Amino acid sequence: MGQVVLIIEDNERNLKLFRDVLQLSGFETLEARTAQEGLELASSARPDLVVMDIQLPDLDGATALTLLRKREETAHVPVVAVTAFAMKGDRERLLFLGFDDYIPKPIDVSSFADRLRRLLPDGGGVATT
Repeated sequence: MGQVVLIIEDNERNLKLFRDVLQLSGFETLEARTAQEGLELASSARPDLVVMDIQLPDLDGATALTLLRKREETAHVPVVAVTAFAMKGDRERLLFLGFDDYIPKPIDVSSFADRLRRLLPDGGGVATT
């Protein structure tokens, strides 16, 4: 059984792309389309990693990250910011806010899964492709 990645993304095309790339790389995926849905799913399912869009319809990603970090069951879970806003200084700002990594959209499908895998304690537990 692969490690579980929770994808919090409101854009259906991006969500499908992230899911497909991760599943082909041996991960199991969970999906949420709003920050609130993602927070609830993270608390109940306890994923190994979260990939989160920064611009969500209900909460921004930074606020959602703060709420994840405050919950005992999700405080330790690595969270990766993905955003189309790839402005100068965004990476530094998001890492300062507590994200474990920052990936600009559009993602590089050839390195996406490996980049996430490096954030997991045992390197993801799945072979690289």
